[in-house]
Amino acid sequence: MKKILAVDDSPSMRQMVAYTLRDAGFDVEEAEDGQVALDKAKSNAYSLVLADVNMPNMDGITLVRQLRGLDSYKFTPLLILTTEAGADKKAEGKQAGATGWLGKPFNPDQLISVVQRVLN
Repeated sequence: MKKILAVDDSPSMRQMVAYTLRDAGFDVEEAEDGQVALDKAKSNAYSLVLADVNMPNMDGITLVRQLRGLDSYKFTPLLILTTEAGADKKAEGKQAGATGWLGKPFNPDQLISVVQRVLN
């Protein structure tokens, strides 16, 4: 079973993402900010990381950059799920190493489709 790390400072958003992905058959762990996510990623192997941009302690783009610096996450899909829609933010995310960019509010079917696509 593919293990996914869902990172968002909003408990309700984390729960919605986790529920959607668990319902689709994925094993999901949660983290409330980028620093907690980075710590978890260093001691666990995730098939995919899905992160918000705006979070305390460490934002999602910094998290992506940090994860790409780890040998075990060089090729792991790293998706951004955020309300941020500006071209400059998207470019910053891509430059940091993000695999893709999804907007909030998310469509559950679209989220599952994108996750399945990047994992295959």
